[in-house]
Amino acid sequence: MQTIRVLVVDDHTIVRDGICSLLALVSDIEVVGEASDGKEALRKVRELAPDVVLMDIAMPMINGLEAARRIRKEFPNTKVLALTQYDDREHIFSMIEAGARGFITKLAASSELTVGIRSIHRGECFLSPSVAKAFVEGYQQRRTLWAPDEPYEKLTDREKQILRLVAEGYTAREIAETLDLSPKTVEGYRTSLMAKLDLHRKADLIKYAIRKGIITP
Repeated sequence: MQTIRVLVVDDHTIVRDGICSLLALVSDIEVVGEASDGKEALRKVRELAPDVVLMDIAMPMINGLEAARRIRKEFPNTKVLALTQYDDREHIFSMIEAGARGFITKLAASSELTVGIRSIHRGECFLSPSVAKAFVEGYQQRRTLWAPDEPYEKLTDREKQILRLVAEGYTAREIAETLDLSPKTVEGYRTSLMAKLDLHRKADLIKYAIRKGIITP
């Protein structure tokens, strides 16, 4: 039986300990490492070459969204399974767009976690039932609200990412550090996306993000 090598990434030690204790009981899954933020996760993926990364979203240094995006690009053989407290549609869409092969909430049954790990290791995708419901509803809503001529669809993936971070209150310097860009580059993206959306103030951008469900008030 092939053992699935797993890296657990979460900024809460007690959560990592709980996940590791649970997976230690599973014969075909081995936890090969832990990380407390996205930056450390990328280093551990490079060092350990895990098969699967259990990835939280909200973390310091580099968040799970950006870490998943870099893993997909730099380590295509490593699969990302999002394991997070967030189950809203936008977080689900964002993580899947970033490259995650599955999405499980921390309220899910422990059996879902092992099934999810095995599924994405086989090359399949996996969503918790509650997440799958939100995903379908979110997709249907997007199809209704975001018509092809909607300005949002003209944004690049990077501009969409920066739109979310700006709307969440991150400064250009914080965004630059998170995305490994220069502050000047971040400002350029922000100027471009605001022009495409015909927005002129940060307050208008935040209102737009709330209206589109990109962030919650």
